[in-house]
Amino acid sequence: MNASREREKPPAHDSAPGKRPALQPSGSADLIGTSRLILDGFNGVTDVVESMHRNIAGLAPIVGEPRPGPTRGISGLVYRNIRRVSSFVGLSLDVSLQHLSPLLPDQSTSQGREMALSVLNGVLGDYLVASDNPLAIPTQLRSDGVPLALMREALGDTFPQPTNRVVVLVHGLCRNDLHWQRNEHDYGEALARDLGYTPLYLRYNSGRPVTDNGRDFAAVLEKLVSEWPVPLDELVLVGHSMGGLVSRSACRWGQEAGHQWPGRLRKMVFLGTPHHGSALERLGNRFESFLGISPYSAPIGRIGKIRSAGIKDLREGNIGGEAQQATGQRVQPVPLPRDIRCYAIAASTGSALARLPALEQGDGLVRVTSALGQHEDGTRALGIPSSRQAVFHGLNHFDLLGHQQVYDRLLLWLDEH
Repeated sequence: MNASREREKPPAHDSAPGKRPALQPSGSADLIGTSRLILDGFNGVTDVVESMHRNIAGLAPIVGEPRPGPTRGISGLVYRNIRRVSSFVGLSLDVSLQHLSPLLPDQSTSQGREMALSVLNGVLGDYLVASDNPLAIPTQLRSDGVPLALMREALGDTFPQPTNRVVVLVHGLCRNDLHWQRNEHDYGEALARDLGYTPLYLRYNSGRPVTDNGRDFAAVLEKLVSEWPVPLDELVLVGHSMGGLVSRSACRWGQEAGHQWPGRLRKMVFLGTPHHGSALERLGNRFESFLGISPYSAPIGRIGKIRSAGIKDLREGNIGGEAQQATGQRVQPVPLPRDIRCYAIAASTGSALARLPALEQGDGLVRVTSALGQHEDGTRALGIPSSRQAVFHGLNHFDLLGHQQVYDRLLLWLDEH
């Protein structure tokens, strides 16, 4: 399943002088990863230009399929030589930077770097993984921005007074664990203060398919439960946007694998989660399909296809792992896990007195109906009880990350038995 969903690696040309050397963790990782991405982008532009050249020179019809194959003659020789030079430069840079790595300082973690890396992974994350780029973010639990070693002794050192109640907060697309600190609010710290939870934060590559992130998240939670310093009685997942889909996918994987942690999971809270998709991604998909109707615009449309598998999964709220067709074919619905209390919060940028019905409004990215798991097709509706739903007006999608009224509702739900 994983292999079929990951973005394919760039096609290897017969002129490629060799394989890129494997990287060792060092301060040069960012520089090497960036240089690889720039060269990959250069090769991508070369492919687009050659494709347009081929169709124009071949007098392709205005509407129809692009002409297949590379350009021929002198033009083809020019494009092949461009790729040879690019490949040679890439290998030379990798080798040079590897030798220079002992002289380069370690990369310090800053919010600016974390934000840039999160956005890059959200847009190109599956490609970074497929091309072995060191900028790809691994799946890990963190606390205060520091990765946790999931070993009993190490966890005991990090949390001298661990509780038997753990809440894991899961960020959304192009975000990271530090984004839970917003508007002087941190739901994790507040829940530790008010209800005695130990807060942990998931960091993951949001450009990978949701199902792949869910599977990795499930494995991380299984390790956490087995190594937690005290018996874990209660586990809660709070997901914002895509984070809610990743949490649902983790439950599916955990239950199928017979993991222990789903038996500790008591509640899941979804904040602005596009259970039934995001209109913005559907618009992007339609635009991509429109450009593809002509061989002259199709090469430009390939630029739109670089958006990650994670983004494409937001089209229909896909957590099942099957590839989505550009024609809009619906993915198979996945029900909520049984015996787990699920709660949904939606936001609406409009006021409660707006003429547009509340359920037709949205937070700028996700409609209220999608965030609440409601659907006109009963087989797709998630069936979250109305007592476990809430809509907040005058808020946008990201206000849900740090707002006192949202936290008050979260506190009320997590405190109920």
